[in-house]
Amino acid sequence: MGVVLPIQDRPADSEASLTDLVGLVAGGMERVNAMILSRTGSDVTMIPEVANHLIASGGKRLRPILTLATAQLCGYDANRDGDVKLAASVEFMHTATLLHDDVVDESDMRRGRVAARIKWGNQASVLVGDFLLGQAFKMMVEVGSLRALDILSSAAAVIAEGEVMQLTAAKNIETREDEYLAVIRAKTAELFAAACEVGPVLAGRPDAEVAACRDYGMNLGIAFQLIDDALDYGGTSASLGKNVGDDFREGKITLPVVLSVRRGSEEERAFWRRCLERGEIDEAAGDLETARATMRRHRALEDTIARAHHYGDLARRSLDIFPASPMRDALLQAVEFSIARAH
Repeated sequence: MGVVLPIQDRPADSEASLTDLVGLVAGGMERVNAMILSRTGSDVTMIPEVANHLIASGGKRLRPILTLATAQLCGYDANRDGDVKLAASVEFMHTATLLHDDVVDESDMRRGRVAARIKWGNQASVLVGDFLLGQAFKMMVEVGSLRALDILSSAAAVIAEGEVMQLTAAKNIETREDEYLAVIRAKTAELFAAACEVGPVLAGRPDAEVAACRDYGMNLGIAFQLIDDALDYGGTSASLGKNVGDDFREGKITLPVVLSVRRGSEEERAFWRRCLERGEIDEAAGDLETARATMRRHRALEDTIARAHHYGDLARRSLDIFPASPMRDALLQAVEFSIARAH
């Protein structure tokens, strides 16, 4: 068996694989960014301050990019602004969930910066997140597509359900793999799916194409989250935009933990119980490194990444219904980008 390098030591240029996709939607994203800036405006000074702290912090805007991309893939009229408003809505929904997540998880960092809750407090983070959700729904209504409104409003409910499911699973090392996958389908992948689904809906495409775009987004979202899970134990703070090991410190049960517990000895399970269920983590004694070493011993990180590849393959196959085009190629490359972050 060959030597497996730690994730952060594997060379890669994953950013390049989004270049084509970003280029194809550049004009639309300029309009999306302008709309985001205009819709965060408020006479209440703290609202734009908190919102723009996170919105301007360098996120890739992958979800709104996907909304524009799937609309373009399906022939939506670029002179109309429905895709732009829905893309901005998707970004506001995502930003709101991040603001809320950081409060729930008591996170200190987000996208490499101090989390908004540290700078302005938990109350402001929650309330500004609520403001952004309100603005997102206003834009959805303005588009005038009841079906698109249904897709995104349903996604908001599913995401909230996923957050509650994660709370239920938190600190429970008996969580099964299928239970964990149900959490990330709801919490992360649902917004990817909805972002991709509304594009063909706006374009008036047949149900088969709408379903194909939704499947693409769902499987891409699962792959994306699985790579995040692996990076939390095998990445760097620079690649994560937050502290390595935050999932460990917060008692989150992610797939690398599920696999390690399932494959581990009783002594190792006792370690996970102490650290994750009881929260008795001794940083000075090297508990995080012990967790990482245990995962390496049981190939938990490699197998998490292998599962991400599986869902990436499903995402790619979803696009087979569409004829070859620069946009389809770019969406295929987005799958490679999402997975290559771990290499």
